[in-house]
Formats: sequence, structure tokens, C-alpha cells
Amino acid sequence: MSETGGEAKAEVKQASKEVKESENVAEKYSAMTVSKNSEINMGELSSAFSAVPTHKPVKKQIQFVEEKQEFSRFPTKTGRRSLSRSISQSSTDSYSSAASYTDSSDDETSPREKTQVNSKGSSDFCVKNIKQAEFGRREIEIAEQDMSALISLRKRAQSEKPLAGAKIVGCTHITAQTAVLIETLVALGAQCRWTACNIYSTQNEVAAALAERGVAVFAWKGESEDDFWWCIDCCVNTEGWQPNMILDDGGDLTHWVYKKYPNVFKKIRGIVEESVTGVHRLYQLSKAGKLCVPAMNVNDSVTKQKFDNLYCCRESILDGLKRTTDVMFGGKQVVVCGYGEVGKGCSAALKALGAVVYVTEIDPICGLQACMDGFRVVKLNEVIRLVDVIITCTGNKNVVTRDQLDRMKNGCIVCNMGHSNTEIDVASLRTPELTWERVRSQVDHVIWPDGKRVILLAEGRLLNLSCSTVPTFVLSITATTQALALIELYNAPDGRYKQDVYLLPKKMDEYVASLHLATFDAHLTELTDEQAKYLGLNKNGPFKPNYYRY
Repeated sequence: MSETGGEAKAEVKQASKEVKESENVAEKYSAMTVSKNSEINMGELSSAFSAVPTHKPVKKQIQFVEEKQEFSRFPTKTGRRSLSRSISQSSTDSYSSAASYTDSSDDETSPREKTQVNSKGSSDFCVKNIKQAEFGRREIEIAEQDMSALISLRKRAQSEKPLAGAKIVGCTHITAQTAVLIETLVALGAQCRWTACNIYSTQNEVAAALAERGVAVFAWKGESEDDFWWCIDCCVNTEGWQPNMILDDGGDLTHWVYKKYPNVFKKIRGIVEESVTGVHRLYQLSKAGKLCVPAMNVNDSVTKQKFDNLYCCRESILDGLKRTTDVMFGGKQVVVCGYGEVGKGCSAALKALGAVVYVTEIDPICGLQACMDGFRVVKLNEVIRLVDVIITCTGNKNVVTRDQLDRMKNGCIVCNMGHSNTEIDVASLRTPELTWERVRSQVDHVIWPDGKRVILLAEGRLLNLSCSTVPTFVLSITATTQALALIELYNAPDGRYKQDVYLLPKKMDEYVASLHLATFDAHLTELTDEQAKYLGLNKNGPFKPNYYRY
């Protein structure tokens, strides 16, 4: 979503202050250029890093209202689904059998009922099958090859151990790419305990590989809701270990600690959040005066929004749809709900393959961008009976309602590319008159009494990470940003960050980007002294003001 004029003015004022501060720290960053032989001094990194607090409009918190009988009507095979609602809008609302999403070659015994140990004799983990660790290690090694910038950061900084003493509890997608980040944090001195932010995105073999290396991982593909919260609690509530840093994706972990362990939450030194949903929750806490620790908003950093959100989704939307439905896009009519960075990536990819793409938007600026990019901006109700595919990517709730689902054509594919599963009203489809038919993993036919079938993917959850994979290189950019944000918050002197939500400064975004240019053998032009003076810039950056829109 674009920001309001008032926010822009506020950012201009903040940017002016940041420009002055950047002049004082520019020299400290001079060693952090794209040069392959440069070394990072983590002490200088911490002292040079200066983030800008932001205050964005707080959207009304999404609330779930679901009946207990729904859980009774559609029980899981593990029998552990909680009848009580979560403390906040969670990433776990599901009514189908958890076991149905696991590998058919695996037994359906819940990992919670197994006793497993790794080769070192430790049992401080809970994964599907520890014996899959060797396969997971190969996946991680493949990911490392395309995450050279993060590996470079690991090699440069591990001798200084900038995270020594940090006890990081994380809740993210557990994939090979995330494993590279976790092992980087460990190499930099941190102790980590990890769980999954999505019940369908965990790569079981990768979780096993991390557990084999000694990381306390509690996650497996196809968790029930009760399993999800149990895993989070195992990461936080363990004897002799108390977290002092949080890395979150979606806000579930942050809210669990805030609600269940307030004394632990007060001692947290910093929170790093990477999703729209999680950032909204942080701003809600901040506005209510309940955020008692500093937090870093990674989602709105340039290197996250313009690369992970845009380029990652541009490729992974096609992968997810192809793997699940084998659909041919040429000539298909597709509606993309939301034209933020995710929507832009999805729309561009589908258009390139010959699909007729419509866009829905609430924001006139994003709507105008869609028009200028060659898309027709419509209301969903205007095309609901015509389209072949509906993709939501707004971060909102009830974007696709039961009434609209009733009016869709036979065979329409419905999926979500937003973090949370609130965008499609899936709960309304759990009624006696509708029949659910499992086609394949992550693909359901919802059948109406007249025989009409709607194809629902991943039960309305995040399509790309639930049904396919995502480009490793793009995730390297986000992971590097997360690692640097954790280093900064952990090493920042008292008083630098107050109890607020902060954005990464432009200089740090530029540094993350510079680390990844070497992959393309790219060579940036350097300003002359005369040119730098003419533009009023430091030769080493930052090169854009804080309010600049890329």
C-alpha cells in the first residue's frame, strides 16, 4: 500500500535528520563496500547503524470468530486440535487432516509421540524424522551455493562473534534457505531455538538436518493448530534457557511471548519482523503503548520489498500454480487482488505467459500504477463469473467472500499469496451442503450441490511456500538484512533505540545490495569529488534520501 501525504512529510523531516547523521558515520561504512577483500568491523557496524523510527497508520486488528463445533466436525488424525482460539490472528487456522499433507512414505505418527535423538545424543528437538538429516544437509548445501553474500557475511564476521551471548528464538518458514540463515547466526555466536510460522511450509529433511547439527528445531510439515502453538511454546519455555532476541515472520511468536511470558518479553533486547502481518501487529502494540522493546521492521526495507516481495513472487507464483494444477496460462482470465509489490510480481509473470490479467485495488495510486502497466482495474464482483484464476495478495481479510465463491465459474482456481490465511473466507466453505474432495497434496475440490467445483490451493494459505519453493538468491537478500538487523539491535548501546518500531536506514539497505552485486560481476560507477559535491552526497552513500521511492 502507498503511504499518505502526512506520512511523507514526516519522513522528509526524519530523512533530513538522517542525512546529517549519515555524514558523521559515512567513513565508518567505507570498509563495507562491494570490494571482495573488504572486512567488516562489527563494533563499527553497531556504532554506525542509525535507524529511523516510523509511525504508520495502524489497521484494525483482524479478529477470528470460529465455532468450536467446526473443530469437532473436522478433527485431525492426531486428535490434538485446540478448541480454544489463539491469542491473536494466527497462521494456523485449518480444518483438514494434518497427516494428509505429510509425505505418503512417512508414517502418520505425530512427532510429539516419538522419542528421537541425534548423533550427539540430544533430544532437544521435535521433527518428523531425524533420519532424513543427510538429505536435508544436501538441500542446505545447494542453497548455500546461491546465497554467496550471506556466506560472505558469515566468513567475514564469525571471527568477531558479534552475536556471542545472543539467545535467538525464531519463527519463520523452515526451508533450506532459512537453514543457511540459522547456521549463519550460530556461526556468529548465537544460540538458536526455532519453529515454523506456517504449518505447511516446513521441509522435513531440512528441519532434521538442523536438529542433527544441534539446533533446537520444533516443526514438521502438516502440524495441527495445537501442534503449532506447542512447538512455539517448546522454543520459548525451556529450563535453563531464556531468549533475549526474537526473529519473527507473521507475529505469532511475538504475541505468544507477549501474552504468555510477559516477564520474558520485557527482557527481550530486540525484535526483527519480516512480514506485513507481523509489522501491523508491532505497530498496534506500539500505538497502544504496550511495546516495551525496540523492534526492526524488515518488511518495509527496500531490499525486502523490492526484491523478496516483487521478484520472488514473480517467479514462485507460476511454480506454485503449475505444480498444483498443471494449468496453462495462455488465454486464461486471472484476477490479482492487490497491486502492491507482491501483486505487481504476480501480474507481470502471468501477463508474460499470455494470461488476461485484471487487478483489484483500494488505493488510487496503486490502481493508477496497474493501469499504466497495462492492466484493467476492476471490482471483483464485476468479473467474478468470468475469471479462471483468483489470486489474493493484500494482507487483508475476507477479500474473497462466500457470496463470491458461490458465483465463481466451474473449475475456477482460488489461491492466496499473502502471509496469512485470512484473505479467502475458507471457513465459510465448511458447511454440510458442500463436499470437500482431496485431489492431491495441497489441492482440494470444493463441490457445490449442483456439481460445480472450485479448486482451492493450500486451503487459502501462502501458495508459493506451501506448494512449491522460492528462489534462493532472493531469499539471500532478505536473510542478510535479517542477520544485520539482529546484529545491530543486539549490539546497540542503551538508549539508541527506544520502545518503538524502526526502519533500516538507507545505508544498510545499500550495503546488503552491494554484497549481492558480485554475483552478477556488476561494477558500480563511482562519483567524482566534484559530482558528489554537486549532488550534496557522500561518495560512499547513502545515495537516496529516506523518503525516496524506488
